[in-house]
Amino acid sequence: MNKITEEIDRETDGRAARWEAHRTARHEELLKLARKAVHKLGPQVSMEDIAGHAKTSKPVYYRYFGDKEGLRQALSAMVINDFRKRVIAAGQAKEDEVSALHAMVSAYLELATNSPNLYFFVTSAPRSAEDEAAGALTTFFEEASALISERLLRLYDQQATTATLDLWPRAALGMVRAAGERWLRQPDSEQKPSLESLAEELTNWLAYGIASTSAPTTR
Repeated sequence: MNKITEEIDRETDGRAARWEAHRTARHEELLKLARKAVHKLGPQVSMEDIAGHAKTSKPVYYRYFGDKEGLRQALSAMVINDFRKRVIAAGQAKEDEVSALHAMVSAYLELATNSPNLYFFVTSAPRSAEDEAAGALTTFFEEASALISERLLRLYDQQATTATLDLWPRAALGMVRAAGERWLRQPDSEQKPSLESLAEELTNWLAYGIASTSAPTTR
């Protein structure tokens, strides 16, 4: 290979690397703009509305994401990963078990209530095993389940020795999610629990059971 060919190859590789970097940066920018559009306009927002809010065109979004479902999957993965990092970090930051549970529940509810529109946009569609968001959600559930299991079993000085007990953390996550979504949909009123009181009640249910819902939560 002569020097001219080597220089051409280096220049070609450099252009390819710059183009890939540009595409990656543009992909992230479009995702962030879509996130803002959904937050402002609602979970039923159209691709046309998203593109208009981002001051671009639908073909640009189609070029990067294929269709609305492709955009939903990419945006879902971004939001779910954000949930995962912050909820897990909240639980790991507390030493005692009940405080850790309370921190995780509070972080989840706070993230959801910061943008109900975004939350319902990314959670409303069914997941296939192949899509990007499903992988992010699986990772979130696995890490959160492991942390919940560790904390609660330590609280009661037990080991996860049975298959049914091993399923308990997933059931706990389902309860928090179902209660949180019902709460998010409730109109504001004097009867609607505050985020703090709901987090308190859910933590008590997880740690002590519904019959002991008045037990004090240590934080």
